[in-house]
Amino acid sequence: MNVVTSSYIGNILMTIWAALTGAWRDSGVGKALRSFGRRISRAVQESVLCQFLWREGTLPKSWPESITNRVITFILNIPCAICRWLYRVGKTVWDGSFVFRGVTALCGRPFLLLGLFLAVMLMVPHASWDNRYALMGALALIALFAVGSGPKAYLRLEPGAFGPYYIFFMGFICYAFLASLSWSQSVRFVGFHLAAFLLAVLAVSSVKKYEQLQLVVVLAVAGLTIAALYGCYQGVVGVPVVANQQDMLVNKGMPGRVYSFFDNPNNFAELLAMLMPFTYALFLNAKTWRGRLAAVFSFGVCAVALGYTLSRSSWLGFALATVVFIAFWNWKLIPLLVVLGICCVPLLPETIYNRILTIGNTKDTSTSYRFAIYKASGVLMEDYWFRGVGLGSDILTQTFRGYPPMFDGNFPIHTHNNYLQMWAETGLLGALSFLAMLVYQLKAGTKAFLRCTDQRVRNLLAAALAGFCGILLISVAEYTWFYARNMFTYFFLFGVIAACIKLSKKSAQA
Repeated sequence: MNVVTSSYIGNILMTIWAALTGAWRDSGVGKALRSFGRRISRAVQESVLCQFLWREGTLPKSWPESITNRVITFILNIPCAICRWLYRVGKTVWDGSFVFRGVTALCGRPFLLLGLFLAVMLMVPHASWDNRYALMGALALIALFAVGSGPKAYLRLEPGAFGPYYIFFMGFICYAFLASLSWSQSVRFVGFHLAAFLLAVLAVSSVKKYEQLQLVVVLAVAGLTIAALYGCYQGVVGVPVVANQQDMLVNKGMPGRVYSFFDNPNNFAELLAMLMPFTYALFLNAKTWRGRLAAVFSFGVCAVALGYTLSRSSWLGFALATVVFIAFWNWKLIPLLVVLGICCVPLLPETIYNRILTIGNTKDTSTSYRFAIYKASGVLMEDYWFRGVGLGSDILTQTFRGYPPMFDGNFPIHTHNNYLQMWAETGLLGALSFLAMLVYQLKAGTKAFLRCTDQRVRNLLAAALAGFCGILLISVAEYTWFYARNMFTYFFLFGVIAACIKLSKKSAQA
């Protein structure tokens, strides 16, 4: 920070910022908005709805000591119990082995292994990636976690950290497979959900203190930055225009959309929107100017790559993520952020500005095609609204073929909406459990943020919640789990929120 304050440019920027914030603070508009905001905040806090949503429900309160949670925790920790027993039986032999000490030293740092796995996952080119790698990697990480728990008995898997609703949702995932119209079409999606669940459990179980969680996040962001650098390279050299990704009648003159190491520009953009908010937290938590410079560099590269994707839904999702992070950090800056955002619109590159103008334009085939998919989904849901068709997009695509095609003669391959997709796959009760899982996690994260006394954890939690809100918005217009790597990152983010909640409880007890 001293480098910034002692620099000429830094002094100019800080002077401008101080002048703007001072003018806003003393302006009539600023005072009126602050007064209005206080009244709205007080009214919301005192409302019956807010009190109902904010209270600790009976089920979440009793969940940690419930028989169901204890049984699930016991089953998941059987490998750890076996490794601890084997270690106790042969402690003298194991402790005398140089190889064993080296292996357990590495396995005793599961947060490092998880971060390295995520970094690699985000850097493998699409042609070389197989979704089975995620399941194999997650199982391998669990096995190494169990080995490390031998000499370090405090290491144990903590599925109870997610509360009851994620477990209920996973129960309905099992139901969706068992009740599927075709087991053969659904079986591979069991592996996807299992890998996502294990990665989320590892994210919360492997972290015991802030520095460990920060390392996991740094490694994940490093992998994303490498992918973003390649995306920027694609943007500079150019990529071919793919007709089914952008309507050239509406997007005339726009370049091809970059996709980096992934199959589709939207897939890449969704990853960016989920993980980019962590650069805000890493900047605020950095202790040296090098750390802040690295965070700024990562953000800049990712922001440019996000622009090159030309993904409108992800732009909106990241904008919401930024607003949410600022609201957690200092909500009084929201009006100023809005004003600055409006002022920056004329500075946007022409291609991005023109692309923004197509949002909501029904003449854009990508927009109109979504509504055709929603209409086809509505017809199918008239028959399967309660039970669902079964787990995965494959069986849903097959089921669509039993109904009239869309206007172009084709059938949807998914519903283009996460919430509708979960309803179609798992049925009404599964969809309700999915929504309950999301609401509970956001609620628990917000409460933990307000009670946490460690500012570093608060910043990471704000970033995780911001990225999660961003992907929830994107999920209205996209089925973000269709590309499995996005699904794994989605639940890793879910696990980071749970890890921050756990650390916030420790900081409050300290």
